[in-house]
Amino acid sequence: MSASQEVERWDIFQLDLTGPSDGNPYTDVTLKAEFSDGDQAVTARGFYDGDGQYAVRCMPDTPGEWTYRTESSEPALDGIEGSFVCTEASDGNRGPVRVADTHHFEHADGTRHSSFGTTCYAWTHQDPAVQERTLETLAEAPFNKLRMCVFPKWFTYNRREPVRHPFEGGASGDPDFDRPDPEFFQHLEDQVAQLRDLGIQADVILFHPYDKWGYSDMGDEADDRYLEYVIARLAPYRNVWWSLANEWDRFDDKDESDFDHYFQVVQEEDPYDHLRSVHHLSEWYDFEKPWVTHCSIQEREHQDMAQWVDEYEKPVVNEECGYEGDIEKSFGSISGHYMMNQFWLGVTGGGYVGHGETYRHPEDILWWSHGGDLHGSSPDRIKFLRDLVEEAPGPLEPISMKTDRPPWGAHANEDYYLFYFRFYQPSLWSFDLPDDGEFELEVVDPWEMTIRPLGGTHSGGDEVELPGDDYMAVRARRVE
Repeated sequence: MSASQEVERWDIFQLDLTGPSDGNPYTDVTLKAEFSDGDQAVTARGFYDGDGQYAVRCMPDTPGEWTYRTESSEPALDGIEGSFVCTEASDGNRGPVRVADTHHFEHADGTRHSSFGTTCYAWTHQDPAVQERTLETLAEAPFNKLRMCVFPKWFTYNRREPVRHPFEGGASGDPDFDRPDPEFFQHLEDQVAQLRDLGIQADVILFHPYDKWGYSDMGDEADDRYLEYVIARLAPYRNVWWSLANEWDRFDDKDESDFDHYFQVVQEEDPYDHLRSVHHLSEWYDFEKPWVTHCSIQEREHQDMAQWVDEYEKPVVNEECGYEGDIEKSFGSISGHYMMNQFWLGVTGGGYVGHGETYRHPEDILWWSHGGDLHGSSPDRIKFLRDLVEEAPGPLEPISMKTDRPPWGAHANEDYYLFYFRFYQPSLWSFDLPDDGEFELEVVDPWEMTIRPLGGTHSGGDEVELPGDDYMAVRARRVE
């Protein structure tokens, strides 16, 4: 037995145990542990990690002494007791992300989290050099969330074998769903940890239909065992979000009732209650169900974001509004300017938007699936918008439910307003501002990434001279 005796808040305590390796430890041995700080108890499932090694992990959330006791069907692993000390979180460790203020997110320490995500579906399945380059790119990119699949992907521009398969026998085309490959999952969690250290949330996609190896059709019992295993391994990572599927409505053999069940398994198995959602192609899942924490959608237009936010009373993230790129698919050939527009419409509607990129590459290394390098023009504009959003004194709420005319606008309290005109180009406008105060107005150019003061102060009802440019925005901040 081995265990580190000190771990910081929202980090990982791991109890390593030695037990039997004969038979099939994945299915023959049950293991769990109860962790307690004296005021609360957390029960976590253990897992087999290969070569006779077992582990149970805990993400402690309160400083002080924690105790634990194991329970197992294997006598050598049963009744093991011990303790460790949880210390205060270090700088940069803000804890897991939760829902806050109905439509928004914040970290466990109360720090606001404005989601600006991107997508690299199969990045952990690429050659090591590509994976390393992906992390280097992310370190300089504006994104704080990454959508990524557990399983390898077989789809357009993805016709290659993964470096490693999640189950024994996968490389030979005969995966044994009762025998996960521990080295595959060790690598997966190492990459999740790398994202954590970059301040990036790992939006882990548990199932997807773009498959040739059988992982999308393992059977009910194998699906549940897989969920139990991957959750036991990944739930203690504070930067994990759960996405039950990418395009759940594209499965041939799974329907909404199956995903209801998967949600309940995840909810039961994850002692830390990480964020949970599911992504669609055309048929929206019922996001009002209680186990869904936020809406993960795919829509090409964002002008109705304010209505979605109001309808579901949960955070709304349009994960896939199309991809900036030039491939021969409509989903992957939008311009950088259009991607910029999508982000502005989403943010001024009180929601969040995800990025992706699909520029053709001589070696077919496309960011949206493989990672590597970013080539597009939108990431710099997304960073500019993220800075504006994070400078706001609070999360942005839509000003109005009308979404068919300009400007699209959001506010933080009654002190900060952000208006967006899309393809409209007025040279004179009266803004919906409070009458009881004065505001400084600035013209924002989302593409050129410039901010220019309009001069003077204004309040509700004032007509304001504007430059008459399309795709302009206006920021209004209350004068103290």
